[in-house]
Amino acid sequence: MQGIERIQVLNVPVDTLTMEKAIDCACHLAKDRGKVSTIVAVNPEKSYAMHQSHEIQDFIQNADLVIPDGIGIVIASRILHGSRLSRVPGADLMQEICRVSGERGIRIFIYGATEEVNTGAVAKLRERYPDILIVGRRNGFVKETEMEGLVQEINDSNADILFLALGSPRQERWMNTYGPKLNVGVCMGIGGTLDTITGTVKRAPKFMQKIHLEWFYRLVKQPSRLWRNRLLFLFGNKVLLCKLKRVVTFDQCK
Repeated sequence: MQGIERIQVLNVPVDTLTMEKAIDCACHLAKDRGKVSTIVAVNPEKSYAMHQSHEIQDFIQNADLVIPDGIGIVIASRILHGSRLSRVPGADLMQEICRVSGERGIRIFIYGATEEVNTGAVAKLRERYPDILIVGRRNGFVKETEMEGLVQEINDSNADILFLALGSPRQERWMNTYGPKLNVGVCMGIGGTLDTITGTVKRAPKFMQKIHLEWFYRLVKQPSRLWRNRLLFLFGNKVLLCKLKRVVTFDQCK
């Protein structure tokens, strides 16, 4: 996006911006109905999804806003680029957009998660932000044969921003396939954010979020994530090897 520097961290694009700037950019894109803009949150796990799928790689490289969701991306940007990048968690950005939606006139459609979680999250958001403009919602269990109807429902709602809680890479593939048929201003994948809003999944305590140990809290609560969390360590090894290669050979690996 114009005015925001985009860097590459091991071939993963990331925009250097603060939470405040991300909110402003998201709202600006949402009201610009000339095309459907995409907002993607990246982390080390997403970097491996990019390496495994050209579709996901192209989608993320061409996203209009790529926010540094994971602390691994933030640290890597500092090691490889000397960038003072700030973490912008996708779950927090989504809720900040909801907070300002009333005063900024941003109409919201929420698609994804189970019916219970979807309805519960919408109720929670309306309770927290009385001025929020939620104009439609659907759970994530929509059959492929019903997708055209869902797209029409989203368009008929006149939503400015569509939040997709489908998990990655399903939500990126959905945006890639159906985004061109939408007339919303922004599509943004939010993964399991609705589960944290309803309390179905607990986020780390604030102090752990501040010291960037949210990933460790999730691992303790969900030991089954160990296989996924190995990607964080593999990513860290790649960053250190890239830094060493630069020092030894002056190779400017991204």
